[in-house]
Parts: sequence; structure tokens; C-alpha cells
Amino acid sequence: MPLSLRQLEIFEKVATTGSVTKAGEALLLTQSAVSMALAQLEQLCTVPVFERSGRRLVLNDAGRLLLQEAQEILSAVRRVEQRLQGNSDRLVGELTVGGSTTIGNYLLPELLGRVARQYPQIKLQLRVGNTQQVAEWLAAGALDCAFIEGPCHARDLVAIPWRDDELVVVVGPEHPWHATAVADAVMLGRAPWIMRESGSGTREVFQDAMDRAGIGYNIALELGHTEAIKNAVAAGLGISCLSRVAVHRELQQGWLVEIATPLILQRTLSLLKRRRSIGTASLKAFLRVAEGRWEA
Repeated sequence: MPLSLRQLEIFEKVATTGSVTKAGEALLLTQSAVSMALAQLEQLCTVPVFERSGRRLVLNDAGRLLLQEAQEILSAVRRVEQRLQGNSDRLVGELTVGGSTTIGNYLLPELLGRVARQYPQIKLQLRVGNTQQVAEWLAAGALDCAFIEGPCHARDLVAIPWRDDELVVVVGPEHPWHATAVADAVMLGRAPWIMRESGSGTREVFQDAMDRAGIGYNIALELGHTEAIKNAVAAGLGISCLSRVAVHRELQQGWLVEIATPLILQRTLSLLKRRRSIGTASLKAFLRVAEGRWEA
């Protein structure tokens, strides 16, 4: 006969009360039902777990070990039941949040820190990729929510405006454009650009801006990480177009120089959710903080 959760529950109650009668009263079971379940459990044990002391049942060393393991199993089952029912008052669980590269590296760490301080019982994980990758992860169920910097093209996902952002054209401090810090359409069309890979939200916004301005462009080098692009531009290998958030420190320190252009480079960063998702209490709490609606 296999071990059942009901037998463990009865054993735990008998062990903590020391009485079959009291265990039955607590579990709303007859004394005979408790005794039968306890007898079945003892048949599964290779050694005794109780010692009789008058009318009381006292655990021996093997019984104390079994009680500890039984309580761990029952606690885990109760947590699963609470999550399935979705009505637990305690915010517990594990959230996996996705972020496209700029957001994941420069904005989400601070947000996750705020959530962790307010809800320390929620375990948070961050997964970073380009906009296309993050959208695919969310649609596949690998993420609970995501933040992207480019347009969302997936039908099953809904994008909610989160905050504004701006891209800036940057060059290294030794670049010839440094003197005037201005570039017209002809200069932009002739420049060697260092950009993110296809699928990047920053890359898509840059291409749309160049297309709207009627400017052709030469992408001389593709790099998969913003930090690598910044270092390449600072070294004089070309120019780039990156989020102001990503280059804020470099502009302040003079390691990169912002160039004024005719391009329109404003964009909206978005919070991405599955269209038919039923958010858990933990996810709703996270989103309240993300949307600026948290308690002081």
C-alpha cells in the first residue's frame, strides 16, 4: 500500500498531540479512522516510530525524524494549494522578469531592488536579451512579464507604455565631429555605424528614424552588447546610436560626445504581458511597483 498525504497528516497530528483521540477531534475523524490510518503507516515503517506511555503516544528517535520530514512535505503541499487557489494573503513565489538589453542592464536592476526591499519574500530572477528574444521567451511562458525598448510584433502579447526614452548619436572624443558636435544627413549617410544586432529594439528604432529621414546607412560593425559598442565608439572605430540612459555616465565624463542630428529618436519603453495571463498576487505586487503605484 503506497503512503498517502492523509496518512502523513494523521501521523503529524497524533505526534504533536500525543493522542489518537485529540488527533481525531482536530481532523474531524473518528478514533477508529485515526487508528486505522496510523496502523497502516506503521506497517510501512521498518522500525517502530511510537512508544506507548500510558494513554499517550511518544515519538522515538526514528519517529522524530519522520515527523520532521512529514511536516516539510505537508508544508510544501499547503504552499502549492495556496498558489493553485490564488487566494493566499502572503506574497510568496518566484518571478522571472525579462528585459531587453538597455532596460535589463540600466533600468531593471534598480526596479528589482525596490521590489526586493518592499517584498523580500518574493524571489526575483532577471533574464536579459534583445527585444525579439525577450518577446519570444514571454510568449513561450519562460517569463512572467517583460520590459522592451522596441515595438512588439507578437499577437499573444500586449505592450503597455512604461516610460519615455531617447536615443542619441555618439562619437568618441577624438572623432572629427567632436569640434562642432553636429552632423547633417549627408554626414550620417557616409558614417561607419556600430550597432546592435537585428532583433534589437535600439537597432529597429535607429533604422526607422533613418528611413523616415530618407538617409541610407552603412552598418560597419554589429556587436551584441551595449558596453562593447560604447568601448568601440570611444576607441574611434565608428559612431553609434544608443539610449541616453545607457550613455549617461560616458557623456558626463567626456568619454563619448553627443552629436546633434536631424533624426527623431524618441521612443516609448513598454511593459509586456501575455494577453490572456492571469496574474498571481506576487506578479500584481511587482507590477504595482513597476508602474509607480507602491506604498510609501
